[in-house]
Amino acid sequence: MRADAQRNIDAVREAATAVFATAGVDAPMRDIAAAAGVGVGTVYRHFPKRSDLVKAVFRHEVDACADAAPALTAEYGPAEALTRWLHRYAGFIGTKRGLAAALHSGDPAFDALPGYFEQRFRPALSTLLDAAAAAGEIRADVDAMDLLHGVATLCLPSDASGLTERMIDLVVDGLRFRAGSTTPSGVS
Repeated sequence: MRADAQRNIDAVREAATAVFATAGVDAPMRDIAAAAGVGVGTVYRHFPKRSDLVKAVFRHEVDACADAAPALTAEYGPAEALTRWLHRYAGFIGTKRGLAAALHSGDPAFDALPGYFEQRFRPALSTLLDAAAAAGEIRADVDAMDLLHGVATLCLPSDASGLTERMIDLVVDGLRFRAGSTTPSGVS
């Protein structure tokens, strides 16, 4: 692919991310094109259907969040890296509310995205959980998908300022219960 074509794709995807965040996934394509500094034809050349653009934005955001796990692991201790990644994941969930309606619309164009979500997030979080458990900082019996779903549930709209962040911190504190114990959860 030519460099200018890749720049246009990146610009359209970034513009769509911003426009979707403020105006929703049904925002006019001309608004996305204007924000990207390209013509509407360029948008449709690279993303023939709106669902193509929604999927591209979603995948890019999933990748950025999942790819943060190794960087956080390199910079922080295991439990701190886990906590920071869960906060980043919560931010991802919170900013993707507009995409959620499209993703759960029943449109077959989006059928593969839940699998992509799991394919990228499960290993990222599993690595963080395993490192924190190996360091004795959290319990070892935590399922990555359970935690992903739990944090996503915490991200449901709320009137309480900072509630999601406080609840994630509370969940991580709960993960520390019986840290280093060889006794499986639920066994006395």
